[in-house]
Amino acid sequence: MTDPLKNQENELLQLRDEIDEIDQQLHLLFNQRALCAQRVAQVKEKYQGIEDAVFYRPEREAQVLRKVMARNQGPLEDKAVAQLFREVMSVCLAHEKPLQVAYLGPAGAFAQLASHKHFGASAMTIPVNSLDHVFKEVQNSSVNYGVVPIENSSQGIACLTIDLLKRYQLNICGEVELSIELHLLSNEKLALSDVKAVYALNETLSQCAGWLDQHCASAKRKTVDSLALAIQLIESEEGAVVIAGDGVVDHRWHLVAQNISNNNEHKARFLILGKQKITPSGLDKTTVLVATLDKPGALAALLAPFRESQISLSRIDTHTGGSALGSDCSVFYIDFEGHSSDEKVAKVLQQLAENSVEIKMLGSYPRAVL
Repeated sequence: MTDPLKNQENELLQLRDEIDEIDQQLHLLFNQRALCAQRVAQVKEKYQGIEDAVFYRPEREAQVLRKVMARNQGPLEDKAVAQLFREVMSVCLAHEKPLQVAYLGPAGAFAQLASHKHFGASAMTIPVNSLDHVFKEVQNSSVNYGVVPIENSSQGIACLTIDLLKRYQLNICGEVELSIELHLLSNEKLALSDVKAVYALNETLSQCAGWLDQHCASAKRKTVDSLALAIQLIESEEGAVVIAGDGVVDHRWHLVAQNISNNNEHKARFLILGKQKITPSGLDKTTVLVATLDKPGALAALLAPFRESQISLSRIDTHTGGSALGSDCSVFYIDFEGHSSDEKVAKVLQQLAENSVEIKMLGSYPRAVL
Protein backbone atom coordinates (compact mmCIF):
# COMPACT_ATOMS: atom_id res chain seq x y z
CA MET A 1 0.00 0.00 0.00
CA THR A 2 1.40 3.33 -0.99
CA ASP A 3 1.78 6.18 1.47
CA PRO A 4 -0.05 9.31 0.12
CA LEU A 5 2.02 11.65 2.28
CA LYS A 6 5.26 10.14 1.05
CA ASN A 7 4.09 10.35 -2.57
CA GLN A 8 3.16 13.97 -2.04
CA GLU A 9 6.55 14.76 -0.54
CA ASN A 10 8.35 13.06 -3.45
CA GLU A 11 6.37 15.07 -6.00
CA LEU A 12 6.94 18.32 -4.11
CA LEU A 13 10.65 17.57 -3.81
CA GLN A 14 10.87 17.12 -7.57
CA LEU A 15 9.04 20.40 -8.19
CA ARG A 16 11.23 22.24 -5.68
CA ASP A 17 14.34 20.95 -7.41
CA GLU A 18 12.90 22.26 -10.69
CA ILE A 19 12.25 25.65 -9.11
CA ASP A 20 15.81 25.77 -7.75
CA GLU A 21 17.15 25.05 -11.22
CA ILE A 22 15.01 27.80 -12.75
CA ASP A 23 16.16 30.22 -10.04
CA GLN A 24 19.77 29.49 -10.91
CA GLN A 25 19.07 30.23 -14.56
CA LEU A 26 17.29 33.47 -13.64
CA HIS A 27 20.18 34.48 -11.39
CA LEU A 28 22.66 33.96 -14.22
CA LEU A 29 20.49 35.91 -16.67
CA PHE A 30 19.99 38.80 -14.21
CA ASN A 31 23.75 39.19 -13.88
CA GLN A 32 24.24 38.91 -17.65
CA ARG A 33 21.67 41.67 -18.11
CA ALA A 34 23.42 43.85 -15.52
CA LEU A 35 26.75 43.39 -17.30
CA CYS A 36 25.14 44.33 -20.61
CA ALA A 37 23.62 47.43 -19.02
CA GLN A 38 27.05 48.29 -17.63
CA ARG A 39 28.51 48.10 -21.13
CA VAL A 40 25.75 50.40 -22.36
CA ALA A 41 26.84 52.94 -19.74
CA GLN A 42 30.46 52.62 -20.83
CA VAL A 43 29.54 53.25 -24.49
CA LYS A 44 27.53 56.34 -23.50
CA GLU A 45 30.40 57.69 -21.42
CA LYS A 46 32.82 57.01 -24.29
CA TYR A 47 30.87 59.02 -26.88
CA GLN A 48 28.96 61.53 -24.73
CA GLY A 49 31.38 62.13 -21.86
CA ILE A 50 30.93 61.08 -18.24
CA GLU A 51 29.14 64.31 -17.26
CA ASP A 52 26.82 64.48 -20.29
CA ALA A 53 25.87 60.81 -20.62
CA VAL A 54 22.12 60.18 -20.20
CA PHE A 55 21.57 56.82 -18.52
CA TYR A 56 17.81 56.91 -18.05
CA ARG A 57 15.72 56.77 -21.22
CA PRO A 58 11.98 56.75 -20.37
CA GLU A 59 10.97 56.08 -23.97
CA ARG A 60 13.22 52.99 -24.11
CA GLU A 61 11.85 51.66 -20.81
CA ALA A 62 8.27 52.21 -21.97
CA GLN A 63 9.00 50.23 -25.14
CA VAL A 64 10.55 47.37 -23.13
CA LEU A 65 7.57 47.18 -20.76
CA ARG A 66 5.08 47.20 -23.63
CA LYS A 67 6.95 44.35 -25.31
CA VAL A 68 6.95 42.39 -22.05
CA MET A 69 3.18 42.75 -21.77
CA ALA A 70 2.58 41.96 -25.44
CA ARG A 71 4.52 38.70 -25.39
CA ASN A 72 3.27 37.50 -22.01
CA GLN A 73 1.34 34.23 -22.20
CA GLY A 74 0.53 33.77 -18.50
CA PRO A 75 -0.23 32.46 -16.03
CA LEU A 76 1.08 35.73 -14.51
CA GLU A 77 -0.91 38.82 -15.48
CA ASP A 78 0.59 41.23 -17.99
CA LYS A 79 1.08 44.06 -15.49
CA ALA A 80 2.53 41.72 -12.86
CA VAL A 81 5.21 40.57 -15.32
CA ALA A 82 5.87 44.17 -16.39
CA GLN A 83 6.34 45.17 -12.73
CA LEU A 84 8.97 42.44 -12.34
CA PHE A 85 10.85 43.77 -15.36
CA ARG A 86 10.41 47.31 -14.02
CA GLU A 87 12.36 46.31 -10.91
CA VAL A 88 15.01 44.47 -12.91
CA MET A 89 15.59 47.62 -14.99
CA SER A 90 15.65 49.74 -11.84
CA VAL A 91 18.35 47.57 -10.26
CA CYS A 92 20.42 47.53 -13.46
CA LEU A 93 20.14 51.31 -13.83
CA ALA A 94 21.18 51.82 -10.22
CA HIS A 95 24.22 49.66 -10.97
CA GLU A 96 25.13 52.13 -13.76
CA LYS A 97 24.23 55.34 -11.93
CA PRO A 98 21.57 55.63 -9.16
CA LEU A 99 18.80 58.09 -10.01
CA GLN A 100 17.92 60.82 -7.53
CA VAL A 101 14.25 61.80 -7.55
CA ALA A 102 12.67 64.66 -5.56
CA TYR A 103 9.03 64.64 -4.44
CA LEU A 104 6.79 66.51 -2.02
CA GLY A 105 7.20 64.70 1.32
CA PRO A 106 6.88 63.25 3.85
CA ALA A 107 8.41 59.86 3.19
CA GLY A 108 5.72 57.42 2.11
CA ALA A 109 3.49 60.12 0.58
CA PHE A 110 1.64 59.28 -2.62
CA ALA A 111 4.29 61.12 -4.64
CA GLN A 112 6.92 58.71 -3.31
CA LEU A 113 4.71 55.73 -4.17
CA ALA A 114 4.38 57.21 -7.67
CA SER A 115 8.17 57.64 -7.84
CA HIS A 116 8.78 53.99 -7.01
CA LYS A 117 6.09 52.84 -9.43
CA HIS A 118 7.76 54.76 -12.26
CA PHE A 119 11.47 54.40 -11.45
CA GLY A 120 11.46 51.20 -9.39
CA ALA A 121 12.50 50.67 -5.79
CA SER A 122 16.22 51.16 -6.51
CA ALA A 123 15.83 54.86 -7.29
CA MET A 124 16.91 57.23 -4.52
CA THR A 125 13.77 59.21 -3.58
CA ILE A 126 14.26 62.49 -1.71
CA PRO A 127 11.37 64.21 0.14
CA VAL A 128 11.24 68.03 0.09
CA ASN A 129 8.86 70.42 1.85
CA SER A 130 7.15 72.20 -1.06
CA LEU A 131 6.26 71.74 -4.73
CA ASP A 132 8.36 74.79 -5.57
CA HIS A 133 11.32 73.04 -3.93
CA VAL A 134 10.79 70.00 -6.20
CA PHE A 135 11.03 72.23 -9.28
CA LYS A 136 14.10 74.05 -7.91
CA GLU A 137 15.93 70.80 -7.16
CA VAL A 138 15.46 69.66 -10.76
CA GLN A 139 16.24 73.08 -12.24
CA ASN A 140 19.48 73.30 -10.23
CA SER A 141 20.46 69.72 -11.19
CA SER A 142 20.53 68.75 -7.49
CA VAL A 143 18.43 65.74 -8.51
CA ASN A 144 17.83 63.98 -11.82
CA TYR A 145 14.03 64.15 -11.78
CA GLY A 146 11.04 65.42 -9.83
CA VAL A 147 7.61 63.90 -9.33
CA VAL A 148 4.66 66.31 -8.98
CA PRO A 149 0.86 65.87 -8.90
CA ILE A 150 -1.13 67.04 -11.92
CA GLU A 151 -4.66 65.67 -11.47
CA ASN A 152 -6.86 63.92 -8.99
CA SER A 153 -10.16 62.14 -9.70
CA SER A 154 -11.88 63.92 -6.82
CA GLN A 155 -10.12 67.31 -6.79
CA GLY A 156 -9.41 67.87 -10.49
CA ILE A 157 -6.35 69.64 -11.90
CA ALA A 158 -3.44 70.70 -9.65
CA CYS A 159 -3.37 74.46 -10.21
CA LEU A 160 -0.16 75.07 -8.24
CA THR A 161 1.68 72.57 -10.43
CA ILE A 162 0.50 74.44 -13.55
CA ASP A 163 1.68 77.76 -12.07
CA LEU A 164 5.11 76.23 -11.50
CA LEU A 165 5.20 74.67 -14.98
CA LYS A 166 4.73 78.20 -16.34
CA ARG A 167 7.58 79.61 -14.25
CA TYR A 168 10.25 76.93 -14.65
CA GLN A 169 11.98 75.76 -17.84
CA LEU A 170 11.62 72.03 -17.33
CA ASN A 171 10.31 69.20 -19.51
CA ILE A 172 7.70 66.60 -18.73
CA CYS A 173 9.50 63.27 -19.21
CA GLY A 174 6.75 60.86 -18.19
CA GLU A 175 3.55 60.29 -16.27
CA VAL A 176 2.41 57.95 -13.49
CA GLU A 177 -1.13 56.83 -12.74
CA LEU A 178 -1.76 55.76 -9.15
CA SER A 179 -4.75 54.25 -7.35
CA ILE A 180 -5.28 56.07 -4.06
CA GLU A 181 -6.44 54.43 -0.82
CA LEU A 182 -6.79 56.52 2.34
CA HIS A 183 -6.76 55.12 5.89
CA LEU A 184 -7.23 56.28 9.49
CA LEU A 185 -3.96 55.78 11.35
CA SER A 186 -2.94 56.29 14.95
CA ASN A 187 0.23 55.95 17.00
CA GLU A 188 -1.76 54.02 19.64
CA LYS A 189 -4.20 51.11 19.53
CA LEU A 190 -7.52 52.87 19.15
CA ALA A 191 -11.09 51.77 18.56
CA LEU A 192 -13.06 53.74 16.02
CA SER A 193 -15.46 54.88 18.74
CA ASP A 194 -12.55 56.44 20.68
CA VAL A 195 -11.43 58.77 17.88
CA LYS A 196 -11.65 62.38 19.11
CA ALA A 197 -9.79 64.30 16.39
CA VAL A 198 -8.96 63.71 12.75
CA TYR A 199 -5.97 65.51 11.17
CA ALA A 200 -5.52 65.74 7.39
CA LEU A 201 -4.90 68.04 4.48
CA ASN A 202 -7.99 70.02 3.48
CA GLU A 203 -8.47 68.14 0.20
CA THR A 204 -8.03 64.81 2.02
CA LEU A 205 -10.76 65.69 4.51
CA SER A 206 -13.03 66.51 1.56
CA GLN A 207 -12.28 63.15 -0.05
CA CYS A 208 -13.31 61.34 3.16
CA ALA A 209 -16.13 63.62 4.39
CA GLY A 210 -18.94 61.16 3.69
CA TRP A 211 -17.23 58.30 5.53
CA LEU A 212 -16.34 60.55 8.48
CA ASP A 213 -19.95 61.80 8.72
CA GLN A 214 -21.12 58.22 9.06
CA HIS A 215 -18.42 56.72 11.31
CA CYS A 216 -16.73 59.62 13.18
CA ALA A 217 -19.40 62.29 13.31
CA SER A 218 -18.40 63.56 16.77
CA ALA A 219 -14.65 63.75 16.07
CA LYS A 220 -13.15 67.18 15.41
CA ARG A 221 -11.69 67.61 11.93
CA LYS A 222 -8.46 69.58 11.89
CA THR A 223 -6.87 70.85 8.70
CA VAL A 224 -3.07 70.95 8.42
CA ASP A 225 -0.75 72.31 5.75
CA SER A 226 1.32 69.13 5.47
CA LEU A 227 1.04 65.46 6.29
CA ALA A 228 4.35 65.65 8.16
CA LEU A 229 2.83 68.23 10.53
CA ALA A 230 -0.27 66.08 11.04
CA ILE A 231 1.85 63.07 12.01
CA GLN A 232 3.83 65.23 14.45
CA LEU A 233 0.71 66.70 16.08
CA ILE A 234 -1.14 63.44 16.75
CA GLU A 235 1.85 61.85 18.49
CA SER A 236 1.09 63.84 21.67
CA GLU A 237 -2.72 64.04 21.46
CA GLU A 238 -4.89 61.29 22.93
CA GLY A 239 -7.55 59.93 20.58
CA ALA A 240 -6.10 61.71 17.54
CA VAL A 241 -5.73 60.07 14.13
CA VAL A 242 -4.38 61.09 10.76
CA ILE A 243 -5.74 60.32 7.30
CA ALA A 244 -2.93 59.00 5.14
CA GLY A 245 -2.17 56.53 2.40
CA ASP A 246 -0.21 53.30 2.15
CA GLY A 247 3.41 53.65 3.19
CA VAL A 248 3.17 57.07 4.87
CA VAL A 249 3.86 55.82 8.39
CA ASP A 250 5.95 52.93 9.66
CA HIS A 251 5.08 49.68 11.42
CA ARG A 252 4.80 51.37 14.84
CA TRP A 253 1.53 52.96 13.76
CA HIS A 254 -1.87 51.29 14.00
CA LEU A 255 -4.59 50.99 11.37
CA VAL A 256 -7.88 52.27 12.81
CA ALA A 257 -9.94 52.05 9.59
CA GLN A 258 -9.06 51.13 6.02
CA ASN A 259 -9.97 52.66 2.65
CA ILE A 260 -12.21 55.47 3.92
CA SER A 261 -12.37 57.62 0.78
CA ASN A 262 -15.79 58.64 -0.52
CA ASN A 263 -14.75 57.21 -3.87
CA ASN A 264 -13.28 53.71 -3.79
CA GLU A 265 -12.01 54.20 -7.35
CA HIS A 266 -10.00 57.28 -6.42
CA LYS A 267 -7.01 57.84 -8.71
CA ALA A 268 -4.26 60.41 -9.14
CA ARG A 269 -1.83 61.22 -11.93
CA PHE A 270 1.70 62.54 -11.47
CA LEU A 271 4.21 64.07 -13.89
CA ILE A 272 7.91 63.25 -14.12
CA LEU A 273 9.95 66.45 -14.53
CA GLY A 274 13.47 66.64 -15.93
CA LYS A 275 15.70 68.56 -18.29
CA GLN A 276 15.96 66.12 -21.18
CA LYS A 277 13.72 66.06 -24.22
CA ILE A 278 12.23 62.62 -24.82
CA THR A 279 12.26 60.96 -28.23
CA PRO A 280 9.19 59.02 -29.48
CA SER A 281 8.30 55.71 -27.83
CA GLY A 282 5.46 54.83 -30.20
CA LEU A 283 2.62 55.61 -27.76
CA ASP A 284 3.13 59.15 -26.56
CA LYS A 285 1.40 62.18 -25.13
CA THR A 286 2.16 65.89 -25.56
CA THR A 287 1.34 68.67 -23.09
CA VAL A 288 1.22 72.41 -23.79
CA LEU A 289 0.09 75.63 -22.16
CA VAL A 290 -1.68 77.97 -24.57
CA ALA A 291 -2.74 81.57 -23.90
CA THR A 292 -5.42 83.12 -26.11
CA LEU A 293 -7.19 86.47 -26.01
CA ASP A 294 -10.21 86.30 -23.73
CA LYS A 295 -12.96 86.69 -26.31
CA PRO A 296 -15.99 84.72 -27.58
CA GLY A 297 -15.05 81.72 -29.70
CA ALA A 298 -11.48 81.51 -28.36
CA LEU A 299 -11.83 77.91 -27.21
CA ALA A 300 -13.51 76.77 -30.44
CA ALA A 301 -10.70 78.32 -32.48
CA LEU A 302 -8.13 76.67 -30.23
CA LEU A 303 -9.67 73.23 -30.71
CA ALA A 304 -10.15 73.48 -34.47
CA PRO A 305 -6.61 72.31 -35.46
CA PHE A 306 -6.98 69.19 -33.30
CA ARG A 307 -10.29 68.33 -34.92
CA GLU A 308 -8.96 68.90 -38.43
CA SER A 309 -5.93 66.66 -37.78
CA GLN A 310 -8.01 64.06 -35.89
CA ILE A 311 -5.84 64.27 -32.77
CA SER A 312 -7.53 63.17 -29.55
CA LEU A 313 -7.33 65.37 -26.45
CA SER A 314 -6.99 63.54 -23.14
CA ARG A 315 -7.39 66.66 -21.00
CA ILE A 316 -8.07 70.37 -21.39
CA ASP A 317 -8.45 72.81 -18.48
CA THR A 318 -8.81 76.56 -18.23
CA HIS A 319 -6.22 78.01 -15.92
CA THR A 320 -7.03 81.26 -14.12
CA GLY A 321 -3.43 82.25 -13.50
CA GLY A 322 -3.26 84.44 -16.61
CA SER A 323 -0.37 84.79 -19.02
CA ALA A 324 2.97 86.54 -18.85
CA LEU A 325 1.53 88.86 -21.50
CA GLY A 326 -1.32 90.20 -19.39
CA SER A 327 -4.54 89.41 -17.57
CA ASP A 328 -6.71 89.72 -20.73
CA CYS A 329 -5.78 86.17 -21.73
CA SER A 330 -7.26 82.76 -21.09
CA VAL A 331 -4.68 80.06 -20.43
CA PHE A 332 -5.42 76.44 -21.34
CA TYR A 333 -3.59 73.34 -20.12
CA ILE A 334 -3.87 70.69 -22.86
CA ASP A 335 -2.86 67.01 -22.98
CA PHE A 336 -3.20 65.27 -26.35
CA GLU A 337 -2.11 62.09 -28.07
CA GLY A 338 1.08 61.94 -30.14
CA HIS A 339 4.67 63.20 -30.06
CA SER A 340 5.84 66.65 -31.13
CA SER A 341 8.03 65.04 -33.78
CA ASP A 342 4.98 63.43 -35.45
CA GLU A 343 4.13 65.28 -38.64
CA LYS A 344 0.50 66.00 -37.82
CA VAL A 345 1.31 66.98 -34.23
CA ALA A 346 4.03 69.37 -35.44
CA LYS A 347 1.46 70.90 -37.81
CA VAL A 348 -1.04 71.46 -34.98
CA LEU A 349 1.65 73.00 -32.75
CA GLN A 350 2.55 75.39 -35.58
CA GLN A 351 -1.11 76.39 -35.98
CA LEU A 352 -1.44 76.95 -32.25
CA ALA A 353 1.68 79.16 -32.25
CA GLU A 354 0.30 81.23 -35.14
CA ASN A 355 -3.19 81.69 -33.70
CA SER A 356 -2.52 82.18 -29.98
CA VAL A 357 -0.97 84.92 -27.89
CA GLU A 358 1.51 82.58 -26.27
CA ILE A 359 2.32 78.84 -26.28
CA LYS A 360 4.66 76.93 -24.02
CA MET A 361 5.67 73.41 -24.92
CA LEU A 362 5.86 71.37 -21.70
CA GLY A 363 6.95 68.07 -23.22
CA SER A 364 6.26 64.96 -25.27
CA TYR A 365 6.62 61.73 -23.30
CA PRO A 366 5.51 58.08 -23.13
CA ARG A 367 1.98 57.39 -21.98
CA ALA A 368 1.80 55.59 -18.64
CA VAL A 369 2.36 51.84 -19.08
CA LEU A 370 1.71 50.42 -15.59
